[in-house]
Amino acid sequence: MIKNYIKTAFRTLVKNRSYSAINIIGLAVSLTASVLLMLWVWDELSYDRMHDKADRIYVGAAAIGKSKDQIWPVTNAPLAIFGKAEIPAIEDACRLSSFGGNTLFEYGDKKFNELSIYVDSTFFRIFDFQLLEGNPGNPFPDNRSIVLSEETAKKYFGDEPAMGKVLRVKNGDNFTVTGVMEDSPKNSTWGFPLLMPFGFLSENRQNNPLDADWGNLNYQTFFLLKPDANAAVVGKQLADIHRKNQPADFWKDLNYLMQPLTKYHLYSPDGDEQGMKQVKIFAMVAMVILLIACINYVNLVTARSTRRSKEVSVRKVVGANKAHLFGQFIAESFVVFLVSLLIAIGLLFALMPLYNSLSGKEMVFSLLDGKVWAIFGVSLLLVLALAGVYPALMLSSFNPALALKGIIPGLGKNSGFRKALVVVQFTCSVVLIVATLIISRQLEYIRQLDLGYSKENVFTFESHNFRKNYESIRDQLEQQSGVLGVTASTQCVLNVQSSTGDLEWEGKPANMASFMISQLSVDRTFPKVMDMELVAGQGFTGTAADSNHYLLNETAIKVMGLEDPIGKPVTFHGTPGIIAGVVKDFHFKDMKTTIEPCILFMDPDWGWNTMYVKTTGADAAKVLAAVEGLWKTHNADYEFNYTFMDQSFDELYKSDIRSGKLFNVFAGVAILLSCLGLFGLVTYTAETKVKEIGIRKTLGASVSNIILLISKDFLKLVGISFLVAFPLGWWMMNRWLDNYVYRTSMEWWVFVVAGLTAFAIAAITVCGKSLRAARENPIKAIRTE
Repeated sequence: MIKNYIKTAFRTLVKNRSYSAINIIGLAVSLTASVLLMLWVWDELSYDRMHDKADRIYVGAAAIGKSKDQIWPVTNAPLAIFGKAEIPAIEDACRLSSFGGNTLFEYGDKKFNELSIYVDSTFFRIFDFQLLEGNPGNPFPDNRSIVLSEETAKKYFGDEPAMGKVLRVKNGDNFTVTGVMEDSPKNSTWGFPLLMPFGFLSENRQNNPLDADWGNLNYQTFFLLKPDANAAVVGKQLADIHRKNQPADFWKDLNYLMQPLTKYHLYSPDGDEQGMKQVKIFAMVAMVILLIACINYVNLVTARSTRRSKEVSVRKVVGANKAHLFGQFIAESFVVFLVSLLIAIGLLFALMPLYNSLSGKEMVFSLLDGKVWAIFGVSLLLVLALAGVYPALMLSSFNPALALKGIIPGLGKNSGFRKALVVVQFTCSVVLIVATLIISRQLEYIRQLDLGYSKENVFTFESHNFRKNYESIRDQLEQQSGVLGVTASTQCVLNVQSSTGDLEWEGKPANMASFMISQLSVDRTFPKVMDMELVAGQGFTGTAADSNHYLLNETAIKVMGLEDPIGKPVTFHGTPGIIAGVVKDFHFKDMKTTIEPCILFMDPDWGWNTMYVKTTGADAAKVLAAVEGLWKTHNADYEFNYTFMDQSFDELYKSDIRSGKLFNVFAGVAILLSCLGLFGLVTYTAETKVKEIGIRKTLGASVSNIILLISKDFLKLVGISFLVAFPLGWWMMNRWLDNYVYRTSMEWWVFVVAGLTAFAIAAITVCGKSLRAARENPIKAIRTE
């Protein structure tokens, strides 16, 4: 029986090649697109879930005030020790820091500049990063131990054993390799080329012991809670411990938010979805693409039901019951899916390298992956449920006596259901076009937004030994042709991460809420070179007094409540000084964060790690060569790595840009599938009206009349879809734009462009096929009449 079903299904597909091709190609493309999208979604959802205890690991985040802008995903150093000792619900804790930056390691004649990551010895008890060599219970026997990743060990020592090897550091320290761990998975938020003991950071801090420094929020702290522990309660207990050990009024509103490790990648510490919204959108697009392919199948099968009425009737007359016919049509749907699946698998293997390049991931498509077959299984159920069961029920329920006379009640003649499905699929297409336009506008808006400083033709690099002779090197570079200015700061101004609550001023209200201010130590030339606008004051003067001069942004002045700030005394980190200038607000974080208070001050002892060179643009290559010449003299041990600020700015939104490109591609796929289905319906309509078209042309109807006859109903449906798509698109994209504090507006013309684009695509599809039908020789159409 099943063999006959399959054989008959293949015969039917071969007999109706054009419609079979439309269904198979549409379903194959939709399967390919859906699998690619769901692989991306699955990869995003899998971040940091490879650890057995992941559901009990939490990351501490300090919420200093009552505003969302006062949440910092870090803690102080002693919190882990005191929390573990005093809170029974905490099973273990581990601190992590990369605050020390890069370290230059030497082995033999090789030199390696690596990011130094410091962790507690509890690291391997909490996480499942496996030690291939070494003792996970005691990975750091002393503060001169180091654990390398497998890749790093290979890079340093080749095929030689790494254990026991000694790496030298410029300051004279020697670190012995005491462990080799497996490389971090690609879906881990944290990648670790090497790990060093957290205790190393405590050395040389006799005057301010690290484990007693409650006011320095610089460390990521992971807490392993006991089963059934209440994370929110633990966070409040940690805040109480902090206040007990540092009873300053500043911390009165402090709370520690406990962010689950499994939500670290897609959520903010306060639970805001952030990246999760994007994941939901991509999952929805995958479903929409599959739905559109199913709609195409349903439409074509039901539209062609009149052509199969006599076949069904004859089968019933010779003894086939409803179950037999139902099985036959389900078998046809299954065969269509199977052929589409084979084509989709080929497309997936072929497209994965390009897809990984576009998405910035390293996903692997494998037929041995259970998740892939889960996607295929769900797709099969969806196709059979939406595109198989309903047409099968309708086709198997014909009355044979009526069908043989050409009378087909239900969907064979009544096209209302098909029209509703066309409206649904074009509604989806219009929404996707609206989303594509809004996403492109937002990314362009971010790029063109006035940051409050100039990033064009400015390149930055890590200063290293330039710090020792900074002023001399700055003067030499400023004499180079094509250099418009040279300056330096502790961090790159595009993404300032350092802040403090240690700012006092005369007239500060006694009951003022906790006040955090971002801090950036800069060279006196910084405001001028970066084209920052001073709205009040003179700024830095180039004299010794600059060490006690502070520049604050407009937001800081507003929060402080100062009416006439210039010359007002302030105390910053215990150093008295005056407000020498007010800088117009500038963006020093991404556009998903509102502009916060910021203070600029001049203190070289903070370490001006980032240097900026502003060029004319035309002479950029010559300037780079000049900087590299000086670099080889002062920083011969380090490679000269530079980045232009506009590239660094785009890097902040790399994920959004990639997601925007992916969205554009898959929106295009959805629109293509919608047009493919519309093309199939128009083709069928033209075939059923062959004789009518021939008679009308014989009686004098023009080509335009014929095109209008075939096209008008379909184009009306596309127009109706706008009424649903516009409000739906506005609601969806308004929610997406909520991710950004600084966002583009949704102008009316965006929806007009989206509508006209969809209408134009549909019109080309419909009218193109209608034109071909209208040009046919009418004699051929009516010669059998």
